[in-house]
Amino acid sequence: MTITSIISAIGNNSSVYPLIVRDCGIEVPAKILLTYNQNKKDDKEIAYLAARERFLDEYSSSAVWLGGIPLVGWLCNKFIKAKGLNPNVNLKLFNEEKDIQGIDYNIKKFKDLAPDAVKDLIKAKENKKLYEKLLAGKFVASTAIPILAMGFILPKIIFASSAKKIEKLRQENQSKKLKNPINFTQKDRFYKSTTPTFTGSWITKAANFSSQDKMAVTDGGYAIGRISTARNKNETIDLSFKMAGMMLLNYVAPKWIEKLLNKITGVELDPKILADKEFLSQIQNNTLQLPKSDNAKDLLEFVDDTKNSKTLFVKYANEFEKIKMLDNGIRDPKEYVNIKSLAKFRNDIEKFAQKATTQKDIKSFIKKAKIAKSANIISNVAISSFLLAYALPKAQFAFRKLVTGSDLEPGLAPNKK
Repeated sequence: MTITSIISAIGNNSSVYPLIVRDCGIEVPAKILLTYNQNKKDDKEIAYLAARERFLDEYSSSAVWLGGIPLVGWLCNKFIKAKGLNPNVNLKLFNEEKDIQGIDYNIKKFKDLAPDAVKDLIKAKENKKLYEKLLAGKFVASTAIPILAMGFILPKIIFASSAKKIEKLRQENQSKKLKNPINFTQKDRFYKSTTPTFTGSWITKAANFSSQDKMAVTDGGYAIGRISTARNKNETIDLSFKMAGMMLLNYVAPKWIEKLLNKITGVELDPKILADKEFLSQIQNNTLQLPKSDNAKDLLEFVDDTKNSKTLFVKYANEFEKIKMLDNGIRDPKEYVNIKSLAKFRNDIEKFAQKATTQKDIKSFIKKAKIAKSANIISNVAISSFLLAYALPKAQFAFRKLVTGSDLEPGLAPNKK
């Protein structure tokens, strides 16, 4: 994989890659260090326990996120296929868009071009209610199970482990106090967590969500679980602040930053397109082929014309998931096309090409645009990572100090008499 491909992948704010880079590579290690430093001001033993909890919580949750969610989705797809249905038929196709797309429209249009895919459409149509229930069940399973694991089960296991260590420290300090009453410490008043019950509720019934929607729902459920399993009132407040900030900075802020940086540089296209030598050649020779307008009919007519299957527009529209093409060069009729997204993609290419043709040195212009867009992506990751890994924890610590009057982790801090 080239550097450009890597930058392109982490620049896709609708995918999981930026989250992996920010969470596992930058945010979590920084948060562990900051947590330790914040707590060691008052108590090094609590600082160790707090850092240990953060390490176990963050990385076990990441393991569920990266491994558990895909596994559940794969198992659900296997179950749906066992029922004779294809889980890739998009439910949005059941809402017909006249002369554009829809399950009946696609069956008629692609019956000779993609017969196998059309068979899947027909089966889904004939078993609509069952198919909708199966997809809804897939959504519930692929979000509820990870939420239960990350938000409820894992915290309880980690808390129980910490409680054992706290009890051991309490006994050691009690023994020291008996041997030498003058050296009395406050560590015998650690918070004792009780054996908790697995309670809580979250919204789980939805179907046909995008990958990004599912990520947000899963993290939202995780946040609810962590808050509801808090060990005391102060920890509930502390976690609420943290989780609200986490949701904002993971799912909203990067898109705001992306829009701002793109506006500053005036470059919307992905660096992979800008690095394509064929793209440069076609602009220089005025041979770049695009749909004649951003009208839905014009867009799909262009994509569905087999003569255009090798064009750069279709190639990159497929790569960036604006459309999905089958191996035979035919658009997959099972997939719903977001016309608005495809139209923007077409217009972004056209605007860039028009601007490039007015430059004296087109090659230099495109090279600078590629550098600018790559810098935008790296800057976005750096800014959002800084906000998540440093600014949010620091704000959380200040908020904690204001609310509790202590720098210590609320769930581990000793009870004050």
